[in-house]
Amino acid sequence: MAMKINADECTACGDCAAECPTSAIANKGAYFKINPDTCTECEGVSDFQKCADICTAGCIVPA
Repeated sequence: MAMKINADECTACGDCAAECPTSAIANKGAYFKINPDTCTECEGVSDFQKCADICTAGCIVPA
């Protein structure tokens, strides 16, 4: 499974993209989007999803 960003709540700060170990998060202008094909939910890297942990808007959730 992958994580997803609720575009309506995303502030486009970019903090999540900087934390992503697989570079699965890309800027789409007014918001960021997670590529489900490359998102691993940080499995093998961290015990938690780094993007969701750093997101101050709380808009990153399991897909």
